[in-house]
Amino acid sequence: MLPDTHHKMKRIIRYSLLITGLSVACSAGSQNPEYHNSGHMKYNDLTPQEEKVLLHKATDRPFTGDYYLKNDKGIYICRRCNAPLYRSEDKFEAHCGWPSFDDEIPGAVKRVPDADGMRTEILCANCGGHLGHVFTGEGFTGKNTRHCVNTSSIRFIPADSVQYAPAPITAK
Repeated sequence: MLPDTHHKMKRIIRYSLLITGLSVACSAGSQNPEYHNSGHMKYNDLTPQEEKVLLHKATDRPFTGDYYLKNDKGIYICRRCNAPLYRSEDKFEAHCGWPSFDDEIPGAVKRVPDADGMRTEILCANCGGHLGHVFTGEGFTGKNTRHCVNTSSIRFIPADSVQYAPAPITAK
């Protein structure tokens, strides 16, 4: 390839990547009003994977997160806003590859129909972050409910550190 042609190709590729990145960022913000923080609140910084799950409703791969086998005592909070969501005593092993809970902290989780029309999506009631899905009637526990939660959506706080847990970030 001629040197001049090589430089032109590099500029075209850089320009294409810039345009693609801008259009993805703009469409992400327009599709999800929770994507941008207002001037009154600043949610926690997220990794790219956490952002994909919490803001764009992606799903962690099964059996890859830190929490699906965790049995320690404590609470699970929203990774985006620190709101308490689940207690360890409500966690159980469903052998599905994701952390499973048969109950949430009252008022912490919002249930909405999923876009697929078949499942029920669960969201953090405080910030609207995507947590996963809830299923009923499977018979895993006496409560007959399974919150199937993405590890990227939650953070574990050990029981002996709960008093030091970060305060929830709420909208003003």
